Amino acid sequence: MRCDIFCKVIDNYGDVGVCWRLARQLANEYGLTVCLWVDNLHSLSKLCPEVDPDLLSQCRRGVRVRHWDSCEGVVADWVIGTFDCKLPQNYLLAMAALAQAPVWVNLDYLSAEDWVHGCHGLPSPHPSLPLTRYFFFPGFTSQTGGLIVEHDYFERRAAFMEEVALQQAFWHSIGMVMPAQNVLKISLFSYQNTALEGLLEVWASSSEPVLCLVSEGPILVQLAKYFKLDALNAGQTYVDARLTVRILPFVEQERYDEILWACDVNFVRGEDSLVRAQFAAKPFIWQIYPQQDAVHLTKLAAFLDRYTARLGVEASQALRGLWCAWNRGGAAGQAWPAFALARVNLQQYAWNWAQEKAVNRLGLNLLEFCEKIGRMHAFKNEG
Repeated sequence: MRCDIFCKVIDNYGDVGVCWRLARQLANEYGLTVCLWVDNLHSLSKLCPEVDPDLLSQCRRGVRVRHWDSCEGVVADWVIGTFDCKLPQNYLLAMAALAQAPVWVNLDYLSAEDWVHGCHGLPSPHPSLPLTRYFFFPGFTSQTGGLIVEHDYFERRAAFMEEVALQQAFWHSIGMVMPAQNVLKISLFSYQNTALEGLLEVWASSSEPVLCLVSEGPILVQLAKYFKLDALNAGQTYVDARLTVRILPFVEQERYDEILWACDVNFVRGEDSLVRAQFAAKPFIWQIYPQQDAVHLTKLAAFLDRYTARLGVEASQALRGLWCAWNRGGAAGQAWPAFALARVNLQQYAWNWAQEKAVNRLGLNLLEFCEKIGRMHAFKNEG
């Protein structure tokens, strides 16, 4: 079975990160012949260093990767447009010309809002062509398409958490020795945020040493200002009292999982890293992508309501306080102590949540959904 996935890169790495993860899973776990069409191969090459941004067509990790502009209109059995991107016109016309239309799915953005339950799986006829697109929503309930997680994910996580040699190898790979057990390890992957300085000050004055692993990105501008330097460089370490900051180069997807596993608390941004943080089963803080008119805060509240539904009152308040301060650019430093006190409860809760959400696997659900639509098309064509 052939599957084409179309991706327009909007938010640097978030959209293409989801598409690349899905493409690899469909190809390598479910045996589909997958082609990923991307309009910005430079962004994909950050997630997969083997990708050559100057090649229009290449095969990487079991997936055919092609530049959007090289699309010649040869249609696959299943067509997945992601995040409401518009397919190339020649491809749409080729789809419409077929005696039996291919399965056409729009993989939408992840949301915890209740309205996605009523929209998941709905058909949307094309206004001028004999084609129907179906909406497929990732999500956190059985009424949605679920979340992307590999079949061996928890085995790999368990091996890392149990084998000191694997942990030591990770720390060596980023140029550090494995920290002592009393060091609080925090990963920071974020957009620029006015709440950052307050957090850094609290960590610097903490009673326990804090090591912060910072992923390369726009946040380095703020960090450089905090350390009173012109710029910070990947691979370098910066110290302020009890706080040590290590700047990491941008890493491929598989290595990012190791960062999340190695740390005690994870700050993440966007959609793909949010999902990985949940399956890492560690306390985490999500910075949602900011939108006009504060629409993103409604989405954030919906996730918080769902995530904390079975969490104790004190831990819930601590988590909500830090998340809201972080996403509103507020007093995150003031909210940190309560979060730190709740960390043991949040750790156990995070593990239970991860196990629960891993049951509803997006890759398998999408496969079954496309097969169902394909049978429906074949039946209609025969009739």
